[in-house]
Amino acid sequence: MDFYVDVPIWVGYNKYKSCIQNAMGYNMSSDRKNVITKKAYAKVNLGLDVIRRRADGYHEVKMIMQTVDLCDVLTLTRQEKPGIVVTTDREDLPGDEGNLAYQAARLVMETCSIEEGVKIELQKRIPMAAGMAGGSTDAAAVFHGMNEMFELGMSEDEMCALGVKIGADIPYCIRGGTALAEGIGEILTKLPDAPDCIVLIAKPDIDVSTKYVYENLHAEKLDCHPDIDGMRAAIEAGDLRGVAERMGNVLETVTVNAYPVIGEIKEAMKKRGAWNALMSGSGPTVFGIFEEEEKARAAYADIIGANLAGQVYICGWAGRDRKKS
Repeated sequence: MDFYVDVPIWVGYNKYKSCIQNAMGYNMSSDRKNVITKKAYAKVNLGLDVIRRRADGYHEVKMIMQTVDLCDVLTLTRQEKPGIVVTTDREDLPGDEGNLAYQAARLVMETCSIEEGVKIELQKRIPMAAGMAGGSTDAAAVFHGMNEMFELGMSEDEMCALGVKIGADIPYCIRGGTALAEGIGEILTKLPDAPDCIVLIAKPDIDVSTKYVYENLHAEKLDCHPDIDGMRAAIEAGDLRGVAERMGNVLETVTVNAYPVIGEIKEAMKKRGAWNALMSGSGPTVFGIFEEEEKARAAYADIIGANLAGQVYICGWAGRDRKKS
C-alpha cells in the first residue's frame, strides 16, 4: 500500500531549504505567473471513528475521507507590494488571520522568504461550519497556488508538513481523492477512487462547533465503532454497496442528539432510496449515496419542501486528479 504522507508536526526549518532557495531566486521575468485560479473541493467522511483522546488534548481518529464535486474558487494575484490581501464574497467570512487561506499564505511567505505580496479572492460555495473542511481546503488551494505562482518547488509532502501546523485536515485537502486518515488526521494512506455514485448533500440552517462536539464525545464509552477496515476493503474491491453498508460516524452520538434535524434529513434521503446517509465530520451536513439521480432529485425536493436544509446539492465524487486543478 502506498503511504504518501506521514510527516510529524515538528519537521525542522531545513525541510524547506529548497523552497527557500527557490523563493530567493524566483522568476521575475515578464512571463511569470501573475494570476492563478484554483478550485478547492469539499470533503465528506465515509467513515469516522475516534479511537481515544490523547494526553495532548487531540483525538486520535481513524477515518476514510473523500472529496466531492462541490468547490470554492480562489484567484491568487501576485503583488509587488509585500503583504496578504484576502477578499471574500461572504460578509460573515473574515479576510484576516481568522481565515485559513490567509494563514496558509502567511506561512508560505515566512517559510520561503517571499518578499512580494499576494491577493486572494475567495468565492465561497462550500457551506460554512458544515463538517466539510471548507476552510482547510481553501488553505490547501493557497499552498498549491503559491507553490506554482512563486515557483517554490515544494513537494506535496513538504506542503503537508506546513499545512498540519495550522489545521489537521489540511494535509488531506492538499492530497484529495480517497484516503484513510489516522493520527489526528495527518497520517494518510492513499486508496483507490471510491466507486462512482450520485451524492446528495444537505446542510441545515444551523452551525455546529467542532470544539463542542469533541468536548462532549466520550470515546471510551462508545459501544459501536464503524468498520473502517471493512470499508477500505470494499473501496479496494469497487463495491459501492459494501461501502454504503459500512458508513458510520461516532460524532453523530453528540451532534444528532443536539440537533435532531440531522436525523430527519438522513431519514428523508433513505426514504427516497439512498443506500445510506451519514453526517459528515462534526456536522451538521448530511450526505446520501444514491445509485440513481432521479431518486436523489426526489430526496432533494423533499428536503427543500420540508424546509429541513437551506443548502442542498447534487454532485458526485471528485478524484485526486481533479483536486489538483
